Formats: sequence, C-alpha cells, structure tokens
Amino acid sequence: MKIEVRNKVVIAVMFLAGVFNLKAQQDGTVIDKIVAVVGDNTILKSDIESQVVSMRANGVLVDDKTKCQMFEELMFQKLLLHQAELDSVTVTDAEVESEIDRRLNYFIAQIGSEKKLEQYYKKSMLQIKEEFRIIVKDQIVSQRMQGQITSNVKVTPKEVKAYYNSLDLDSVPMIESEVEYAHILINAKESDAAKKAARDRINELRERIINGEEFSTLAILYSADEGSAKNGGELGFMGRAELVPEFSVTAFKLKNNAVSEIIETEYGFHIMQLVERRGQKVNVRHILIKVQVEEQQVKEAKNLADSVYNLLSVDTITFEQMAEQFSDDKQTNKNGGLAVNPQTGTSIFYIDQVNPQVYYTLEKMEVGTTSLPVPAQTVDGKKGYRIIKLIKKSEPHRATLDSDYDKVQNAALVYKQNEATRTWIKSKIKGTYIKLSDDFASCEFDNKWIK
Repeated sequence: MKIEVRNKVVIAVMFLAGVFNLKAQQDGTVIDKIVAVVGDNTILKSDIESQVVSMRANGVLVDDKTKCQMFEELMFQKLLLHQAELDSVTVTDAEVESEIDRRLNYFIAQIGSEKKLEQYYKKSMLQIKEEFRIIVKDQIVSQRMQGQITSNVKVTPKEVKAYYNSLDLDSVPMIESEVEYAHILINAKESDAAKKAARDRINELRERIINGEEFSTLAILYSADEGSAKNGGELGFMGRAELVPEFSVTAFKLKNNAVSEIIETEYGFHIMQLVERRGQKVNVRHILIKVQVEEQQVKEAKNLADSVYNLLSVDTITFEQMAEQFSDDKQTNKNGGLAVNPQTGTSIFYIDQVNPQVYYTLEKMEVGTTSLPVPAQTVDGKKGYRIIKLIKKSEPHRATLDSDYDKVQNAALVYKQNEATRTWIKSKIKGTYIKLSDDFASCEFDNKWIK
C-alpha cells in the first residue's frame, strides 16, 4: 500500500467524495451494492464511484489500477475503524462539529454563500451537517487510529543514510529550485482629495438605497468587491474573526434591513445591509468603493523607494531595519521583510510558488543582492514599489544528504512508517472477518486481504 498516494490523493478527496456521494444519492444516480465487508463495516459500490467522480473533478486520471488503489485504501480505512472500535478510540462531538464547520466553510467560500450551498443540495445547513457527520467522524477516528500505529516510529541518522544509499539514481528525488527572499513594500498613499471623492460616492449610493433603490442592484453595478458584487453584495455567513475589525463591529450590530453608516477599512469605504444572522455568524451584503490612487501618489512612492534603496548602501543601515521602518507589508515588516510561504508557513518557496511579480525580478538576481525598486501591486489592487533582497536560491538537483538532509530524513521516515503500517495491516487481517465481492477480483493489492 502506497502511503504517499494515500496521503496526497485519496485522503485529500475523501470528504469531497462524500459531498459528491450526497449529491448523487439526492439525484438518484447511484445504485448501491456491497462490494466488501471488513469487520462490522461495509464498503458500497457508491463509495468507490463517488471517489472516482471527486478525483476526476480534481483533474486526476482514474484508470482500473487507480480504482483498485482506492478500493484497497477504503478497506484500510474500514480496518482502522474496526480496530479503533476494539481499542475504544473515540472522538468528541465538539471535535466533529469543529471539523465539519471548517470543511463546510471551505465549500461555502467556493460556491459563494451558505444560501447557495443549501440551494445546491436542496437541504438546510442543519441537514447537510447531519449527512456529513458520520463521514467526518469516521475520518477523524481513522486518522487517530493510524496516528497510533506510527506515533512511535522514528529514524536515526544512521537509518537516514542507509535509506539514501539504498536508492538507485532514478529513485533519488529531484529537488525543485527553492528561494528565500525579503522585501520592502512601499504603497502609493491615498490623497485627501481621492478619499473625499470615494466617500462622496459611497454616500451617494447610500442615499439612493435609503430612497428606495435596491441594495443588491447597486452592489452589482458599482461595488469594487468583484467577488461579492456578482451575488448582489452578499458575503455569506461569516464569524467575527473572518471579517476585518471595523467591518465586523458594524456587521454584528445591524438589525433588520437597515443600511449601515459609512465604514472605512484598509480596502476603502463600505456600506452594508443585514441579510440574516444565525448565532455567532452573520450574512451581510455590502458595497465597496475603493480610493483611487493618482499617478502623482505612485510617483511619490517611487521617489521614496529610490531614497530607501540609496540608504541601503550605507553600511550602518541594514535591510531589516529599513523594512521595519518603511515597509507597508504588515505581515513582514516586523520580521525584517522576510516573505513567508502561506502554503508551508516557512520562508522557503518553490520557484513556482513565488508571486509572479516577484519571480521575474528574482530570476535575474544573484544571492545576497538587492534589486532596484520595481513596480508592485497587492492582491487588493494597491499600487506601489518594492525592493527585493534575494537571501537564498538553489538550482534543481537530485537530493543529497549534505544539502537536503531534512527532505531525505522525511522520506526515510515515511518509508519506515509505511513498513510499520504494512506490518500492522498484516497482523490485523489475520483476526478480522473480511469478505470481498468479485467486482475487484482482478485487482493486484499490496496486502493479502483474502486469507
């Protein structure tokens, strides 16, 4: 059983498979049939088919071999559940509820709003949660049980070296080009005249709504928040922590269909209207008017960036000090401007993970050098300039113990965990009732499920 495949592909879509399965059952397109029994747990044909739909929706090519791998993975999950029940491995209702909320919030963000998710399934959120409860609970229990199998598995430096030396050349993993960089971001500042123009515009729209025009119509026509504008300004249900503070305070004070006063945030000027409140979450529609930055302000940002760059040539002033003093990037300016990869939480980026604006500058730089100020634009559209310092850069290469020990160590650990899991499966199969249908008789499994 290839745990690498399980971790990266199968487990990643299991909850999504449950979503497709729920929809398919609702539409009456899945005909169930028991294809395996593991202990007291059954696997249905629909369990396989729903994962096939899910994986294909994620762009994964699914052939007969992949189906066999999915089927074996499901048998492994059922074996984990069976053993978890024998070992009294449990999870709390609170843990299940928290995980359901986390996953549903992801789907709500994808589909646009909680209301749209309900319309898609033709079920209330309460009913959807109930449908997912068993799926999520089983997954958490399985993960906890699997964690117990490998919790004590460790690798020593000697084992890491032995693992690396056991690999033939083609099996030594390729390490992609990686970079580490810092930057000083200087955004163009908004002029008083531009701020007044934006405030006057949002106030005009507010007056039109108060005088009888539809909030949602004006949001579609004029809101600068493109994501919500197409939905009539609706943001979907969100908690306090999911909204910027100034916006959150007003959103949770709204009553009925009243239109809020004008709120200023880092994104611009807003007005909002309550759609519905459910417990600690609120759904509002809003209109955003951004402050337009004039060319003069962009030029001033360029002039400041040039001055900062020139100061960096003074030996007594460091890049880190200048980042703290001048950078408008709040996420990095207290850390010397060091960029953090949101996918890993570290400062290391694979080259294809770098912001394209930054990438084209980095590829021309030498390690340890600092770029001239280059144009920059943030995700929310703010224009300015940034100065980039390239701290580290590696070329694509085969992993070596000297330069990539941590990666080799992790690969060796996964290999040893695989072995521990295979040993566990072999021992548990012996004492577990297992029956397979002929549907998967031609599969070549990694484990002997038929005794």
